[in-house]
Amino acid sequence: MTAEKFALAETILFTAAVMAYLIATVLYFIFFSMKKEWAGKWAGQVMVLGFAVHTLALVVRGVGAGRLPLTNQYEFATSFAWGIALCYLFFMKKYGFRAMGVFVAPVVFLIIGYAAMQSREVNELMPALQSNWLSIHVSTAIISYGSFGVAFGVSMLYLFRGKMAEDEFRRKELPELERLDLISYRAISLGFLFLTLVIVTGAIWAERAWGRYWSWDPKETWSLITWIIYALYLHMRLTKGWRGKKAAWFAVIGFVCVVFTYIGVNTLLPGLHSYA
Repeated sequence: MTAEKFALAETILFTAAVMAYLIATVLYFIFFSMKKEWAGKWAGQVMVLGFAVHTLALVVRGVGAGRLPLTNQYEFATSFAWGIALCYLFFMKKYGFRAMGVFVAPVVFLIIGYAAMQSREVNELMPALQSNWLSIHVSTAIISYGSFGVAFGVSMLYLFRGKMAEDEFRRKELPELERLDLISYRAISLGFLFLTLVIVTGAIWAERAWGRYWSWDPKETWSLITWIIYALYLHMRLTKGWRGKKAAWFAVIGFVCVVFTYIGVNTLLPGLHSYA
């Protein structure tokens, strides 16, 4: 296949993934606001379909570019959305609660929507990115951010669930508050592990590329801030027994920092990581 055919195939698959995530978001809204169980069932299936098509789009992108699609704003944004969808489907399969997608699906759609606004041009790798550390560093970031995205969605559901009137729909479709709190904690624990790997591998890569482990680049700084926020969450939970709304709000604030670390820093605070 020529580069043009790869680009066309990727565009078709990417557009299909965007539409699937949009439809899933709408279905989850109907499920949650109108209490329609059929919408929740279809939303989960459409999310799976969107994830499958999204995966194919990334594969086509990688084959066409001759490298992993993880090196610029568009590629990382679409991979970021893919990571959240992956982690959501994993946790949904593990715990069996469709309602977790109510706040996760919109996040996936918004991030892949952000990717759609970026240039999809395939460029040659700059020297700093020509390293085997690229796949390790960015892949761990995708899993980390994906896990934090799930924790954000679950925590938002926790905050909304507490305000909903008790009825048959709530008892059947929405996990108990304690269960939601546990799911969020486990998602954050997974994300924190991988975020630690992100920082460690990034430091090693920086030393190889620029001769220093740490340079207080804006993205490095905000990654550290995000790491500290989630470290505080885990510390307060394990030592002070933090649960409930405090923990949920901490998870929400943490994910806001994650999004700012990626989108806000690249937009407002250019530095060594401006290419990603």
